[in-house]
Amino acid sequence: MRKHITGFSNPTVKYLRSLRDKKHRRREGKFLAEGLRLLTDARACGHVPEMLVMAEAREPHPLLDTLEADVAAGGGTVIETTPDILAKITGKANPQAVCGVFAEFDTSLAALDRTAAPIWLVAQALRDPGNLGTMLRTGDAIGAGGLVLVDDCADPFSVEAVRASMGAVFTQRIARAAWDEFLPWLRGGPGQLVAASLRDSVAYRGAPYTAPCFVLVGNESRGLPEDYEAACDLRVTMPMKGRADSLNAAVAGAVLGYEVLAGIDG
Repeated sequence: MRKHITGFSNPTVKYLRSLRDKKHRRREGKFLAEGLRLLTDARACGHVPEMLVMAEAREPHPLLDTLEADVAAGGGTVIETTPDILAKITGKANPQAVCGVFAEFDTSLAALDRTAAPIWLVAQALRDPGNLGTMLRTGDAIGAGGLVLVDDCADPFSVEAVRASMGAVFTQRIARAAWDEFLPWLRGGPGQLVAASLRDSVAYRGAPYTAPCFVLVGNESRGLPEDYEAACDLRVTMPMKGRADSLNAAVAGAVLGYEVLAGIDG
């Protein structure tokens, strides 16, 4: 189906705008992703948008033509609209020329295959969608299986998190669970739980990492609860040589993730 929309009050525009709100995303089970590169990466991972929204008078591009053909072949909807309406949909003053609507993924722990990768990232009570997207991007870079979100985290399907992930939201498995769900699941199979900590810790360089390794980072301001750290198999410390007493949560996950990967591969 193909539509041409020129009015801000159009019901489809209102629906698309509503997907910027967590409540409506949860209700609809859909989310927005913006930009030709991101949508092309999604397609390469087997995710074709159910709805493709394109700006009028956009620059032609063969990748966009292919994406449009795939959406139409899959029974999806292709919409052309004005740049102003596209800006209203995405919430950006200078939006990219295309965005898509995707169905949210299964985020249950049961959907994860822990043996699919040697390393996984785990975030507890991560509140910033930019940090969440960065962790997804880090996971893609280090070949992680995915990101497990523990307790009350930011929404991985928010426009901000998807944008910050640079397409990794489509390459990384995502799971959401409370701590009292995650820990029994982890202990039900192979898996080493590692956290950066100052309590009974060893140096992060050369620590005895084993696969599959689950790298746990805590909330941006509070870090990990003490009982969560106590439940870890290994606690490691990273040296702070300046006045800062900690790293940004996403940065800490990246530094530790690369060291874990080197230890496992080595």
